[in-house]
Amino acid sequence: MKSLNRRFRRKDQATDVLSFPALPEPKTRLKTPYAGDIAISAEIAAENARTLGHTAGLEIKILALHGILHLRGYDHENKNDHGKMARREACLRREFRLPVGLIERAAGSRPRRRA
Repeated sequence: MKSLNRRFRRKDQATDVLSFPALPEPKTRLKTPYAGDIAISAEIAAENARTLGHTAGLEIKILALHGILHLRGYDHENKNDHGKMARREACLRREFRLPVGLIERAAGSRPRRRA
């Protein structure tokens, strides 16, 4: 994931999840619009899971949720976000009974390894 992060975000460090929104297409054969792709590092997910005391599967769910929110247009790194993504992620984590998410970890509430 380090090479993907370097190539697409110009950050020379590993990351746990990356989102790639779909390019707009004039006509699609899909009945449901294609949102894009999400890349998750299984290695970093497993490491985070060990550090945080939950399963790798649970960590992948947390990372997938975070990536999906980015595909929906949320961007916690944008100064105009004003916490919208963090609030939405927290609400959905409660609904899906998921533990602490990436944005909260970045704020220092739990240890994590992320770009």
